[in-house]
Amino acid sequence: MEPQNLSKVTEFQLLGFQNLLGWQSFLFAIFLCFYLLTITGNMVIIIVVSEDPRLRSPMYTFLQHLSFLEIWYTSTTVPLLLANLASWGHTLSFPACMVQLYFFVFFGATECFLLAAMAYDRYLAICSPLRYSVLMSPDNCIALVTVSWAAGVGTGFLPSLMISKLDFCGPNRINHFFCDLPPLMQLSCSSVYVTETAIFVLSIAVLCICFLLTLMSYISIVSSILRIPSTSGRMKTFSTCGSHLAVVTIYYGTMISMYVRPNAHLSPEINKVISVFYTVVTPLLNPIIYSLRNKDFKEAVRKITRMKCGVYRAKVKGRALT
Repeated sequence: MEPQNLSKVTEFQLLGFQNLLGWQSFLFAIFLCFYLLTITGNMVIIIVVSEDPRLRSPMYTFLQHLSFLEIWYTSTTVPLLLANLASWGHTLSFPACMVQLYFFVFFGATECFLLAAMAYDRYLAICSPLRYSVLMSPDNCIALVTVSWAAGVGTGFLPSLMISKLDFCGPNRINHFFCDLPPLMQLSCSSVYVTETAIFVLSIAVLCICFLLTLMSYISIVSSILRIPSTSGRMKTFSTCGSHLAVVTIYYGTMISMYVRPNAHLSPEINKVISVFYTVVTPLLNPIIYSLRNKDFKEAVRKITRMKCGVYRAKVKGRALT
């Protein structure tokens, strides 16, 4: 028998939240607000850490890279989501869909590695303070950052390559707000068993291992906190680490529930709600939890603000005198 001629899909239509009739404008305003706050908050972190010499520690180096990552990570999906809400549907070419998929996996995996490195940094600072400067030297810090980015780059290739090799014969309507792995595999007209298994194994390797390493670091931190004699010091440190762990749990929990579940497909609407948490919510929470609750960082913000305002007033006064 001759092979059947199948028309190849050249573009995908993202349905987004079209089922929520009457809520499009409200969702657009909410997601736009979240996006602008995320970009602004992470930009502030990058600028303040660069400007203040007192924040040149490994912890703030990790935080600066995480903020830079979050800007690009949320920009991979949210602008397309906003365009979808504004135009009641959005069409994406097949190559553009694969490019978005690659960068989404790349930035998402890099965030997992960076969060694990940041948890390890806090573990050393609290559990081994006397050896911290040696174990987390500037060179070791840069090495961990470099490995995190390099591992993320490599992680993004396999899923996007395997998805791009699948056959898509129609329909081309993705019931999601970006090109994600589960809805793309559901649309394929070829066998996805090998692809699904490979992505499942990769998800376990990245998500579960990074989460376990992060969780082990925080468990050790909590054990050390409980041995602090000062009640106020114990509560302060526990509050900070507890906030970090809460955000990490939200991020990993939603990601694991989405990608580490072979042969189990949730409804598209539940998938979209889960995706909102790790594409919109956690990129906004990270700058709040990791910096705005930090005393040294807030003092650096006030110092830079006073300095910039002083320079501005001096310029205005100089123009007035001339």
